[in-house]
Amino acid sequence: MLTRLTSAFASTVASARRRGNLRRAALAGLGALLLAGCAQPWQQFQQGEDESTIVAKLGTPREVYDLPNGGKRLMWPTQPMGETTTAADIDGSGKIVSVRQVLQPNEFYKADIGKWTKSDVLVNFGRPEETSYYPLMKREVWTYRYLEDNVWYMMYSFYFDDQGILRTTQKSPDPLHDPDRRSFF
Repeated sequence: MLTRLTSAFASTVASARRRGNLRRAALAGLGALLLAGCAQPWQQFQQGEDESTIVAKLGTPREVYDLPNGGKRLMWPTQPMGETTTAADIDGSGKIVSVRQVLQPNEFYKADIGKWTKSDVLVNFGRPEETSYYPLMKREVWTYRYLEDNVWYMMYSFYFDDQGILRTTQKSPDPLHDPDRRSFF
């Protein structure tokens, strides 16, 4: 990605020089550098790199789960107040298989209602930000904060029956970011 940004910057500078607009070139360059610095943690790693590469950059994972294929999933959550969890899948030989942000709709929608258990949700999303139990529904609820489309602060909840089977899910606005609830008076 940085290579693409660098080449885009170079072509913008060359174009601006041809037109005699060096100030515009400088602003475009600054913008490209700022964008390069915005790479998210899960975008900085390549498949096949050694596990030590990601641990060196992100630190010791806060959560580690065994995967059925003999690998493991390392997680760096920002909960309870953050909206991201970086997850790295590592194969049995210690190589990175994938790195991604798991607290997002396309990941949540993979949950298989009626088949997934608490363990499946835990391995896929890490520890929840909040847990609660609704006795009339006979449902335990695990809730995760996330940022939908990089705009809306949301919460995604998983509802489990008394056997620990996922029965339903729900997304809702995050009350922590609701302007009507910020008043102390």
